[in-house]
Amino acid sequence: MILEFTKRADARAPERANPSDAGLDVFYCPSDPDISVAKIEPGSNVMLSTGLKFGIPHGYMLQACNRGSMGAKKSLVVGAHIIDSGYDGEVFIDLHNIGSETQFIETGAKIAQLVLVPVVHFRAKESESGLLYEEQISISNRGSGALGSTDAPSKMPGVCAPSTSVADLDMKDKHPKKYDSIRDYIPNGF
Repeated sequence: MILEFTKRADARAPERANPSDAGLDVFYCPSDPDISVAKIEPGSNVMLSTGLKFGIPHGYMLQACNRGSMGAKKSLVVGAHIIDSGYDGEVFIDLHNIGSETQFIETGAKIAQLVLVPVVHFRAKESESGLLYEEQISISNRGSGALGSTDAPSKMPGVCAPSTSVADLDMKDKHPKKYDSIRDYIPNGF
């Protein structure tokens, strides 16, 4: 897919460092030519200009993602990161300093990577009964377990055969002999 973009005269076009990389790198480009460095104090964030605008088609969004080296070497992570279809303004990168040292970003430095992501549009419907799963629409029995609930030891004794997937085992636990494989199970509405 090809996305059209525009840029300020002084801005650098987005680049894919390697053909197989998921995202395009974007670069810091302050609108004021007298600014050459952005300073980010520990515990604070700064909105950094890229000088770029993108035409994002319906059914997609751009997601601004962390660059591994920014997080590992400078403790800088991307905050607000969804760029919706229909937005045609400049893309800014919200960088947060989660470290303990002041960080400096020079003009022209890579600050994030943009990934094009398909969006499934949905309508939310309030459940009148208060139950979320009146019909079996999930193969998970996680329930309201959160924040580490999947770290609990497995309830299955022994070792699974390499050819048996966890999803297949879950289906057999929930629906004994009804479904031999997750491939045979189609949730209602799909």
